[in-house]
Amino acid sequence: MIDKWELTIPELTGDKNRRAYVYLPDWWEEGSEERFPVLYMFDGHNVFFDDDATYGKSWGLSEYLTYTDTPLIVAAVECNHNPNNGRLAEYSPYPFRYNHARVPGLGKITMDWFTQVFKPEIDQNFPTRPGREDTFIAGSSMGGLMSLYALLEYNHIFSRAAALSPSLWVTPGKLTALIRSAHPAPGSVLYMDYGSQELANHPHMLRDLGKAAQLLLEKDIYLDFRIVPGGDHSEASWERQVPFFINTLLYGRE
Repeated sequence: MIDKWELTIPELTGDKNRRAYVYLPDWWEEGSEERFPVLYMFDGHNVFFDDDATYGKSWGLSEYLTYTDTPLIVAAVECNHNPNNGRLAEYSPYPFRYNHARVPGLGKITMDWFTQVFKPEIDQNFPTRPGREDTFIAGSSMGGLMSLYALLEYNHIFSRAAALSPSLWVTPGKLTALIRSAHPAPGSVLYMDYGSQELANHPHMLRDLGKAAQLLLEKDIYLDFRIVPGGDHSEASWERQVPFFINTLLYGRE
């Protein structure tokens, strides 16, 4: 079952509407006392429905969760589609340059909205387990970068994260500094991957991935890190990674 509605994020885009989605396990019934962990996701329009997806192909996440009877709520929000680098700005913790343009880093504003506005709304209206141990976050590309940022900077809220094809190329120096200065709680979990066909997209990507992985391990984060054979930068490729990252997010839990 997927609820879909429109909302605004005044701090980022004023009164412009964007779509929000919440997946609930089909067997849950109104009035039931059963409650579920929650996975928050970026680029919500690409998560469930091909008709909503930017390039006509979604992750098909609800089909997998339904088929496997996974006890999980997924709450996802559409990105900013402003052609003036709206998505890049919202999904970067730091300012950077892209195609000769300066992109402001609005990632903190984005995460403050997720944690202070969106999460409380989800906890109030859906059968969630609201505590840190039951709160996860995931995304791909710039959303993958944001998921890594969220696990490190908002670790008091998110205990586990999945960063698929994270855009580490945006500000590698600042990301390295963030990891070095982070103090994640013991037992924090991260799934991180990158497609083998993506590695040539940005110089030194394999080096940056390896450096990030080493630093994350030094922070005692439980890291599941993969180079995906034949993986590329697309929803179709990320859909094939769904079983891997969902298993990591829920591994070892009752």
